[in-house]
Amino acid sequence: MFAANRVTIRLCGQQTGLRLPRAALTPFNPAIQTRSFLRIYLSIAAVLQSPLASGPSKDPTVAADDTITINGFVRSVRRHKHICFAAVGDGSTIEPLQVVLTHEQAENLSIGASISISGKLHQSPKGKKQQHELLAKNLRVLGEADPTTYPLQKKYQTPDYLRTIPHLRSRTPFNSLLLRLRSRSIEALTRYFAKNDIWQTHPPIITSSDCEGAGEVFTVAARHATPKANVPQSEIQDEPFFRTPKYLTVSSQLHLEALAQSVGRVWTLSPTFRAEGSDTSRHLSEFYMLEAELSFANELADIMNLVEDLLKYLCGALSSAHIKQELISVMPTGDAKREEGATKNKTTLKSRWDSLLRISDRGVERMWPRITYSQALQHLQEAVESKRATFEHPLGWSLGLQSEHEKFITQDIGKGAPVFVTDYPREIKAFYMAPSPTLTYTHGPAPQGPTVACFDLLMPGIGEVAGGSMRENRLPELLESMRRHGLVKVRQSSLTDEDPIAPNEDLGSLKWYAELRRWGSVPHGGFGLGFDRLLSYLSGVPNVRDVATFPRWPGRCDC
Repeated sequence: MFAANRVTIRLCGQQTGLRLPRAALTPFNPAIQTRSFLRIYLSIAAVLQSPLASGPSKDPTVAADDTITINGFVRSVRRHKHICFAAVGDGSTIEPLQVVLTHEQAENLSIGASISISGKLHQSPKGKKQQHELLAKNLRVLGEADPTTYPLQKKYQTPDYLRTIPHLRSRTPFNSLLLRLRSRSIEALTRYFAKNDIWQTHPPIITSSDCEGAGEVFTVAARHATPKANVPQSEIQDEPFFRTPKYLTVSSQLHLEALAQSVGRVWTLSPTFRAEGSDTSRHLSEFYMLEAELSFANELADIMNLVEDLLKYLCGALSSAHIKQELISVMPTGDAKREEGATKNKTTLKSRWDSLLRISDRGVERMWPRITYSQALQHLQEAVESKRATFEHPLGWSLGLQSEHEKFITQDIGKGAPVFVTDYPREIKAFYMAPSPTLTYTHGPAPQGPTVACFDLLMPGIGEVAGGSMRENRLPELLESMRRHGLVKVRQSSLTDEDPIAPNEDLGSLKWYAELRRWGSVPHGGFGLGFDRLLSYLSGVPNVRDVATFPRWPGRCDC
């Protein structure tokens, strides 16, 4: 029986007496709690990264005489005449822990089996690759894996093959590293926004409008489980669940603009859906977008400065979290570490990170280059005329930049660093973008037509990763832009002559968005960044499908 103390708890202005065990009133001791938890479960990363204590230590993770328990999956088993070795991983590090076993302990072990091992950690003999090895005392097989059917054998698995088993591929060392890269990145981004008073929000996934106006959306409909009477199953059609058609979001921007008018600056990391048929290494049908909106931003440079500072902060945080070193360490050739289509050249991946931080040879941080669309177009045309480059897609004011153009710009202008391209033609951009400010073009060509205050962030080898703009905050100008883009419909009802909306105009599902400009509108801007593309760039994985946990692309949604 526990001795009990009476404590008083105040609930909604009333007092109530409860009798609690004395143990429940013991002050929390973090050192005791942490040490107790570590004895229950230690990650393999914690074991491998902590030097063994040769004697009593104030706070060692693993002391020399500690008995520890490791949980993980068998990556390989080697059986020798007098002893056996198992390589065990738990996803916390790309390196496995070597476990020393007897033949009896290793009898039923196979690749892919989940096990729990207790034993003492020893330093490996000199000349061995690993520094530590676990001398197993007790071993339990938690889940068997038939070695004749287990899909992940100890050999190089091609990216194409791994995409056929998305439910298992995260068990490979490199894919578990990608999961940790994703998690650490979200952690760092959250910390950055919190430090800068940019508030995290959760905008809806189901929306009433297509933000970009491109029409490439997934429509939400309800399918009834119970068939209708006397109607063949083949003739049953999906029905709208809501009163009007709704869609899976292509961007959270419009809703973020509404939320930013309440707390000033907001951000989100949300799933996004595109029903476009692009079947390339850069496109997914479902992906994550990092988006932010900033009220009272007056210039496009404010948004670009935020994006650049954010990404440099992220790279610095990941470098200190050991993720960068792990990514580079899996680059050497050889089947054992030639993981999932990642870039094979260590120097190339390291230079990617260095170019993001933009550190010069003298250790001075430099800004990423910023050029206008007109300057980019002129540079590309001059490269073609001088025969320094040839492009499959033609160049033109209203044609935009294709992937091959973007990659050339980052190499030739950015010298391997990201490049901001600003002030695109109005006719090829979204309706909500504000016009570019009137400028005197003393350097570079003048634009060939109206432009908008926007940017695309181009990264080497990938192309566009982020895009942003100043938003049109004036109601009459926004309505005129919506008319140009064909987003205003004719209606029968009328409004007063003083209203900027014409008597016969219907804004449809965008009415609420236009109304944000009616009452207390402010100058504002924001950006959206393809989170999966960013991870692809940082990890050196050339295909974004190999970065997404369960990738969806045209024709494929396996599990």
